[in-house]
Amino acid sequence: MKIVVKKEGELLDYLYNNLDMPKKRIKQYLTHGSIFVNNNRTRKYNLKVVPGMTIIIDTDSKNKKTLPFDILFEDEHIIVVNKPSGLLTIATEKERDKTLFHIVREYLVSKNKYARVFIVHRLDKDTSGIVVLAKDEKTKNKLQENWNEYVYLREYVAVVHGKPKKDEDRIVQRLKETKTNLVYTTKDEDGKEAITNYKVIKSNDNYSMLSINIETGRKNQIRVALSTINNPIVGDKKYGLKEDKENRLYLHANRLKMYYPEIKKDILFETTTPNEFKKIMN
Repeated sequence: MKIVVKKEGELLDYLYNNLDMPKKRIKQYLTHGSIFVNNNRTRKYNLKVVPGMTIIIDTDSKNKKTLPFDILFEDEHIIVVNKPSGLLTIATEKERDKTLFHIVREYLVSKNKYARVFIVHRLDKDTSGIVVLAKDEKTKNKLQENWNEYVYLREYVAVVHGKPKKDEDRIVQRLKETKTNLVYTTKDEDGKEAITNYKVIKSNDNYSMLSINIETGRKNQIRVALSTINNPIVGDKKYGLKEDKENRLYLHANRLKMYYPEIKKDILFETTTPNEFKKIMN
């Protein structure tokens, strides 16, 4: 379906006002990456459109129910995906539908109407990378209950401001959380231990790319750890520099190695470093 824009507006509202189509269905096309504006795929509801722009809705793509991000592994018990930055893992009070859980569930149900999906672990909304989901409750419980024993490697790549004083280090901290969900370091014994290892891969005049391995899985622990050594992650609006103008968090979960009980073997999931990370370092 091809449309030529005749009046300025926001994409979702424009399509709703000019097509005989429910707003929910238009949102589904956007969520599944089936809408192109001037040949560029978009999932932004509020993308500004102006007269002369061309909008194409790939209805065949929507009907096939493909995911708008990569599947790294899938069998009858788990599905492992590469979550994009800016997408919630699971619903909150403010957002119910635009989540990793909801999108993966729709994909699985399109293939099997009885399909179920369960979150095994989470990434922050702004962190991209590997997420494991289970297809049945038994697998979900087994993985969650033994997560620290099953998972051998949790590796991230990040771009930070400046260059750390040490080329590699092991940062051991205790963390607490405020009522406003801000994580901070503490010397109190009731703080949760967080261990973050990093190694500098390369640096330029403004930034450094780090390889990060975590020994614990505390909320925001990498972001806090790098902020406390005065090398906050680029694009971190919560713990970073106020003058930072980047529109995404430069933190990506790129490798996860775990024992998979269904095959009784270790399995390694890997992704490539996002293109934005490479561009900012060149």
